[in-house]
Amino acid sequence: MRLNPRTGEKIAKAFIWTAALFVLAVLAFIIIYILVKGLASINWRFLTEVPRNMGREGGIASTITSTLLVTAVAIIIAAPFGIGTAFYLAEYTRENIVNKIIRFSAESLAGIPSIVYGLFGFSFFVMYLNLGWSVLSGGLTLAFMILPTIIRTSEEAIRTVPQSYRETSFSLGGTKWQTISKVVFPSALPGISNGIILSVGRCVAETAAVILTAGSALRTRTMAVHFYILAREGISMENAYGTAALLIILIFFINVVANMAVNRFVAKNR
Repeated sequence: MRLNPRTGEKIAKAFIWTAALFVLAVLAFIIIYILVKGLASINWRFLTEVPRNMGREGGIASTITSTLLVTAVAIIIAAPFGIGTAFYLAEYTRENIVNKIIRFSAESLAGIPSIVYGLFGFSFFVMYLNLGWSVLSGGLTLAFMILPTIIRTSEEAIRTVPQSYRETSFSLGGTKWQTISKVVFPSALPGISNGIILSVGRCVAETAAVILTAGSALRTRTMAVHFYILAREGISMENAYGTAALLIILIFFINVVANMAVNRFVAKNR
């Protein structure tokens, strides 16, 4: 028995809407649950004091600083290389074996578990380069981990820029670099920034790779590591939920501020 095409379309739409609403409901439940459990623990003392007594007392000021520093190191290193690679793939080469190798490598790197990155970072940065458990070791490891995300999202954003923009720039006497820097990059910036924002969120929330490279010392651990240790060891679930709630708020704040900055930049360059 064959369904009427309109009936089949209605069933497909209903299934798609149901799936989307289910995902939104799960996301909302997780966020609300953590915020309800954790917001009560967030106060000025919690934000400004360093953790004491294995995290049972004090706040998380040092973990906030460590999180921001590790994330900053990762983005500062990965973003230029990722965006540059994306422009090379999209603007300076044609489809050939080199492009395929680079894309395959990026996709392979994206599928590697974070614990493997952590083992690599520990072996290479911590031990071989003798950087020790530090912000630099953690940031460098995270830079390798987020590089594939930045490359792929940036390349897709660049390819969505209409070819007519480039042709108009060339017809007015613009060089290849002028076209890329003055026309293509501003047009692709919203998509590129989305990839960077996703990478920031992954850096802020990463645990496995950071424990093995930046360490888990009480005064230098990141927020995600701090939350993980508090919850795993049962040291203080109250502070663990407070840290998790602050992580959600921090990621939301970074997303909002970054999007506002990008929109303002795009508006000025139109």
